[in-house]
Amino acid sequence: MEFLTEELIVQKSSQELTALLYEGLLTNLYEAIDQIDEPNLFQANKSLQRASDIVHRLGVGLRYEAGPITENLDTLYNFLADELIRVNLTKNTDSISFLIKIVETLSTAWNDAMELKNNAKADSLIKMVSAYENNVMRKKF
Repeated sequence: MEFLTEELIVQKSSQELTALLYEGLLTNLYEAIDQIDEPNLFQANKSLQRASDIVHRLGVGLRYEAGPITENLDTLYNFLADELIRVNLTKNTDSISFLIKIVETLSTAWNDAMELKNNAKADSLIKMVSAYENNVMRKKF
């Protein structure tokens, strides 16, 4: 995960911040598995608590006016939050791996959607520039 400063965070869009939260969530889940395997249960607890905090932040950032997908994400985030509490009590790495699969799927879908959105914006900008250039070229001086 890239080093984040307050200035860098302010420059990010809400979509980019969500992508960073997913990345941080995955990082903490992977660290927790490694720490449980060491075993360093104190650090694993901290990593799982950070993961839980990130899930909470993801839930707080939902915009319910966006429709049914928001409600589904809310349900999924609540599931992740509940599972993180259970996993932190049991330190079961198989359960953490299951959570990683869910979060990786969410993260990939989120990043793909951002890329599609950015490509659509780029295509729109190219069309506008082309239309402008065509209009300028047609004018007789």
